[in-house]
Amino acid sequence: MESNNKIDESFKFSEIEIDLVNNNRKAETKIGFAVLYKFFQNNGRFPYDKFEISNEVICYISEQIGVDSSCYNDYDWNGKSIINHRKQIRELFLFRECTVQDYDTIKIWILSNVLPKNDDYELVKKEVYKQFKELKIEPTTPERIERIVSSAINTYENNIFESIFNKLTVETIKNFDLFLATESQNNNMEQIIWFNDFNIDPDGANIKSVFNESNKLKTIEGMMIPEDIFKDIPSKLLKKYYKRSKAENISEFRRHPDAMRNGLLAIFFHFKSMEIKDNLVDLLIKILNNLDTSANRKIKKELAESTNYTRNKNKLLLKIAKAVVESPEAKTCDLIYPIADEQKLKDLINELENKSDDILNKKNYNNMKSSYQRHYRRILPDIINALNFNSNNDKYKPIIKAIELIKKYLDSKSRYYSKDEIVPIEGVVRPMWKDMIEDKSGKNNALRIKRANYELCALQALKDKLRCREVWISGADKYRNPDEDLPKDFDIKKEEYYLAINQPLDVNDFIEKIKSSMKDSLSKLNKTIPKNEKVKILDIGNGRIKISPSPKQPEAKNLLKLKREISNRWPDLNLLDVFKEADLRIDFTKHLKTSATQERLTREIIRKRLLVSLYGMGTNMGLKAVSSKGLDENYMDLEYIKRKFINKDNLRAAIAEVVNATLKIRSENIWGSATTTCASDSKKFGAWDQNLRAEWHNRYHGRGIMIYWHVEKKSLCVYSQVKSCSSSEVASAIEGVLRHCTDMNIEKNYVDTHGQSEVAFAFSCLLGFKLMPRIKNINKQKLYKPEISDEDYSNIELVMKKKPINWELIRQQYDQMVKYATALRLGTADAESILKKFTKNNLQHPTYQALSELGRAIKTIFICRYVMSEEMRIEINQGLNVIENWNSANNFIFCARGREFSTNNIEDQEISALALHLIQNCMVYVNTLLIQDILSEEEWFNIMEKEDFRAITPLIYSHVNPYGNFNLDMDKRIHLGVKKNAC
Repeated sequence: MESNNKIDESFKFSEIEIDLVNNNRKAETKIGFAVLYKFFQNNGRFPYDKFEISNEVICYISEQIGVDSSCYNDYDWNGKSIINHRKQIRELFLFRECTVQDYDTIKIWILSNVLPKNDDYELVKKEVYKQFKELKIEPTTPERIERIVSSAINTYENNIFESIFNKLTVETIKNFDLFLATESQNNNMEQIIWFNDFNIDPDGANIKSVFNESNKLKTIEGMMIPEDIFKDIPSKLLKKYYKRSKAENISEFRRHPDAMRNGLLAIFFHFKSMEIKDNLVDLLIKILNNLDTSANRKIKKELAESTNYTRNKNKLLLKIAKAVVESPEAKTCDLIYPIADEQKLKDLINELENKSDDILNKKNYNNMKSSYQRHYRRILPDIINALNFNSNNDKYKPIIKAIELIKKYLDSKSRYYSKDEIVPIEGVVRPMWKDMIEDKSGKNNALRIKRANYELCALQALKDKLRCREVWISGADKYRNPDEDLPKDFDIKKEEYYLAINQPLDVNDFIEKIKSSMKDSLSKLNKTIPKNEKVKILDIGNGRIKISPSPKQPEAKNLLKLKREISNRWPDLNLLDVFKEADLRIDFTKHLKTSATQERLTREIIRKRLLVSLYGMGTNMGLKAVSSKGLDENYMDLEYIKRKFINKDNLRAAIAEVVNATLKIRSENIWGSATTTCASDSKKFGAWDQNLRAEWHNRYHGRGIMIYWHVEKKSLCVYSQVKSCSSSEVASAIEGVLRHCTDMNIEKNYVDTHGQSEVAFAFSCLLGFKLMPRIKNINKQKLYKPEISDEDYSNIELVMKKKPINWELIRQQYDQMVKYATALRLGTADAESILKKFTKNNLQHPTYQALSELGRAIKTIFICRYVMSEEMRIEINQGLNVIENWNSANNFIFCARGREFSTNNIEDQEISALALHLIQNCMVYVNTLLIQDILSEEEWFNIMEKEDFRAITPLIYSHVNPYGNFNLDMDKRIHLGVKKNAC
């Protein structure tokens, strides 16, 4: 339904047009002609039926031409008048009817101009209608347009598969055919990896996983797929076909024509090769981390067993020191033994010696070496031979040379490297471990390098640089060349990219704006802090900021009554019915399309099975459980729907549809004006741990995964991400703001203390949103000066750093920082990958240093405002309280199987989390309608007070039943008394 503004612009009649309308005598032909005329003028076609035009448009047109809108119903859509009207309007706009030749022309145009850029069916249809309008041709029936579009898409796909097929060698095609053959038909073939094995994720950081992934990669390399066959095909299209290939089983592959079968297989193995290389790097990093963790744990255990712990060491040493100072001439034994006996002193010496840094480092290394040499060294050949390591920085070339040296000696049985070999030490071996790799016990005390010891040192150095991608892997995705993240046309489109993030081209303008804001914020804080009763600067240590807690907000008195009324009117609503009701009103399942070429089932059957499948995954009951809960669908039906229709991209589109629909239906006098803020935080869920994502969480304990939510003020979640427990919350916060794909414009993002960092503040500034953290450790925060000057900051001097912001570094790296910000905005790289590059492992990187300086400046501005404004602190707390409420509702919906993700498949974990997100948002949508239904009654609206409206939330579930046996009746609806406004 068009908004009034759109109606005013596009359906307004000029005087000449009104005269044209008045050429018709009868009222019904006048309004009929007027509607056809304006619709054709706007769309380049006639409406397909009388109901395609909204009541608002008809009312607006009737007012202009002086005819009653009810006359529109008397206009004959099958009579002679409409035929004459169409002909007349066509001639007025110089349009002609479509011919058979036009169909072929349009199809060729789609193939050459539209599909190379976008192959989405609905978008292609829109472009076709636009093209008809430009060519001044009246388009044919919707069915014919759909056939043209479908035919063009099929032709385009077949052309792509043919082009891939023609580039494949005879040997590759033969290998594909052998691969698809059953094991019984290929007993003589030495194949140890089969098709279904490629869709199984590594089962944890162990040797078996490395061997399995290595064998998968060898199998793909044995296919001999040419490297350049995908050079001219858009990556977006390749990813679409990869999703299709993943959803197919081996029998479906066999049924395809030769070109499609071999093309899909080539795409499948291309992407699987990248995934496997990423998995091998992840396995290497996790194994080396486990080595370090296990070695440290062993040291602690040894210390506990071998050392008698000396209590109150500091007090004992203080007494001894005082005794010696007070009686310098007395015998040492006479002074000390009365304080501590000989055995106690021996225990103290033993304990302190065992805890010295040198001893601990040596023990740690020896423990790691022992585990590596006896067990994990077996993975070295598979890792080294499978991955091709590279670096763009000469500083890290020694690590690459070290890997090449290790590879050279893989088949050697010698314990040492040859004395003539140049072994890279600087930049590879940590100084504290240098003695561990050297052996001087040979003839003439010649220095020899121990191979196993050196390998461990080189792998540890490699691990650190792989994390920040200073070392990258050829043919990988996550660990690819970091230069590929940045826009390649940045220098050409520089002005466009700066404009897109609303930053000035001149770095001096950028710096002056921030510097001015810093000075203003610091000056205001310095002036106001003596009068601020809530804030004190304490002269303790290096100076501390102390903020007194804010008072409790007034209680909302009538919300409990409102919840009771909802429970009375709609008692025990089944969660499945709530989910279904949202889809019947929004039709979010239209986004869940098949990955196959066509849908054979009716959309009604698909819709029902989609709802049941999503419900089973989103509540954690599983497909088997919901298929046996009184529903008509069996497990195999639901499994098929899940495999073919449900993927991450489709679910995200459905979630965005629900979010947009909820924002659209909200009544402003209840929920307030459109919000531009959201809060983001994570929640830990238990998960099976035989995969690379589940980790032990130090704070919450137990193995599991994290789901990071972005929730706006009125409990609507706009974005969610599944992460490992050790992943960066800063990266997740940035990712959600940039990728939520809803109509909401996020200007502020509330996060907890661990959701912020200096780099995060820098990127938020560059990307144009405000990062607003709740800083629990405010007593440890410091402020930075914009420059060395005589400005008076005497009231806050105790918490200010002496070193000012290095603006010159920001000036030098401005273009590079904007490049990375643009990469984040465009999605050429994810936030996790970029922020891993800018960590403490990469302190010397000039762009990281510049981002840190910019982040310190922005953080200083924020802290000044945070300290000065109690309203801001309350606002942030309120935002984070909303997300805590969202997390508690997770437990209500995701209720089955102990609330644990009962799968080791990483993609299944993500789909279950997105299904949970979708169901919870649907509950918010329906609850919004229920609340508005009650508050539309004057008596209820009048009892609501200001605090009630402040605290009102649609995330309530006391009236909802998520358990039991359910029958999904698609015809049964939730009764709502909301009336639509008449014309």
